[in-house]
Amino acid sequence: MTRIRFQQSLEDLKENLLVMAGLAEQAIQRAIEAYRVRDLSICDLVSRSEIAINRMERDIDQAALDLLAMEQPMAIDLRFILSVIKINADLERVGDAAKSISDRVRHMERLGAVDLPVDIPRMASMAADMVRKSLQAFIEGDAELARGVLTMDDAVDQMNRAAFRALTKVMEEQSHLAPQALNALMICRSLERVGDHATNIAEDVIFWVQGADVRHHKSVAKAAANAAAAAAAAENGPAAPTAATPGAANPDGTVPIDTAPAKS
Repeated sequence: MTRIRFQQSLEDLKENLLVMAGLAEQAIQRAIEAYRVRDLSICDLVSRSEIAINRMERDIDQAALDLLAMEQPMAIDLRFILSVIKINADLERVGDAAKSISDRVRHMERLGAVDLPVDIPRMASMAADMVRKSLQAFIEGDAELARGVLTMDDAVDQMNRAAFRALTKVMEEQSHLAPQALNALMICRSLERVGDHATNIAEDVIFWVQGADVRHHKSVAKAAANAAAAAAAAENGPAAPTAATPGAANPDGTVPIDTAPAKS
């Protein structure tokens, strides 16, 4: 395969991934619309789109593996193909999340509408925005835009935790609403996972463009902060000694002997 044909194959791979991305994004939007208006016909559309997304996932994976086997690409081309394979998997999971949400909407419709203390459309809008921006970063090869997506994940996680607290309280205090609250809780969990997949896509874009592995960036940042704190403590020297507590162990594990005279 000539270099020109290889580049065309990479462009075709990218275009197919973007088609799949459009289907996954549309599936999430439809699932949330189904929740908002309680329209089961929209749930049917989500179920059909999942079939198309699964089929595209297989086709894209096969095309990417064929390029790896036949061309043995290097450097940025290799990173691009590896990123496509990983983004492809995350988009399929976004489609799964949309299907899970639509299934929960079916359950909620059978139980009847109730007011619950959670703003699912707002959480869905934020998660969908993360997906949109991560895909825009992929289209433009923009690592900085991708890094911006990483900072959005905390807000979605916080909303999910707040929803968990509010809905579990409903289940504890109003047991007759427990089934509806549980369905809403699972929808929030699916949306939190959509945010996680958007974060994964953004991380893959950064890997493709810059060759930097920023996975587990929160854990790395926390470890760095802990290391900096430990270094600062070491610079300041050991802490001033405090009065010993009777019977307390020494640093070497021994217990000091109390030599004070016993009271009569």
